[in-house]
Amino acid sequence: MPDDHEFPDALLVGTARGRASGLNPGNRFESVRLHVLGEHLDAMANEHEHGVQVKTSSLADRTRSLINRVDSPDLPFHWTINPYRGCEHGCIYCYARPTHELLGFSCGLDFETRILVKHDAPTLLVHELARPSWAGEPIMMSGVTDSYQPMEAKLQITRQCLAVMADCRQPVCIVTKNRLVTRDIDHLATLAGHGACKVAISVTTLDAKLSAIMEPRASRPADRLRAIHDLSEAGIPVMAMIAPVIPGLTDHEIPKLLEAVKEAGAISARWIMLRLPHQVKGLFLEWLMTHQPLRAKKVEKFIRGMRDGQLYDSDYGTRMRGKGPMADHIDAMFKVYARKYKLDRETPPLSTHAFRPPERAGQMRLFDPG
Repeated sequence: MPDDHEFPDALLVGTARGRASGLNPGNRFESVRLHVLGEHLDAMANEHEHGVQVKTSSLADRTRSLINRVDSPDLPFHWTINPYRGCEHGCIYCYARPTHELLGFSCGLDFETRILVKHDAPTLLVHELARPSWAGEPIMMSGVTDSYQPMEAKLQITRQCLAVMADCRQPVCIVTKNRLVTRDIDHLATLAGHGACKVAISVTTLDAKLSAIMEPRASRPADRLRAIHDLSEAGIPVMAMIAPVIPGLTDHEIPKLLEAVKEAGAISARWIMLRLPHQVKGLFLEWLMTHQPLRAKKVEKFIRGMRDGQLYDSDYGTRMRGKGPMADHIDAMFKVYARKYKLDRETPPLSTHAFRPPERAGQMRLFDPG
């Protein structure tokens, strides 16, 4: 992009009701793009003064593999499963938005409304867990997009995968910002009984109004806290992810956020700085100017101050934290309050000892049939 603030080839869909982005920037991998004149953008905005309804559509993902290898030195896991590509939660800051461009879509409204669904995920999972080479290493669910986004309530693909994991005692960690995860407490508790499960609930803000425009189809902050409580009561280890921290917008909430997740039952907490790869930069700045115009310049200044004048850097070690005085201040504040609320400890590592491969057709388990 020629400028971090502009989308010269973006299609303005209009103010999309219940969506964080009303823009569909051109795919960075495509050479032919649609250019929309400013006068036409203004006309579209005036025509749809109260916004337009953009429905979510699902597309079948015919992937032939499910468990993905992750080789990243600053991530604490090596294997992931993502039942969905794209995410209806529509968080404007989502670092996963550019992955939709690999599928030929836009990282803007397309990411929120055109969801690829891996209907065969449970079957693929059985097959891959049964491989002789698989030793039951921990798997992260939602390593990219949320496994509990709204359509999961109907499709239940994540639940079916968890049923397979519970039967095999396959260690799993789940990251989500949707209280729907509590629906699957039965399978999660079974796994937790073998030390093979933990859940991380992402809480960005306690401000329900801010959450509603920033992460419009994710669960409300109060519902996420309730999910922490319900999971914890069921004996499932829960970590709170204060992520992303947005300097100048949500960083001041860190003390209250840590107090709230502790009261809800979290046993640990971690934080991640805002990440704006590729065209997410422009989407986020556009959102700031629209919804937080009085804070927009300050937030941008703080972000650039932590990224050597840029809006993002991809270097391992600093991409999750940033650097400089503002980043150091946020880290120090988080540590102080995490220590105060006893959230600075590590969660127990997931155990692989109970793992057992899926039964093959016509065979019985040799040991521990229970």
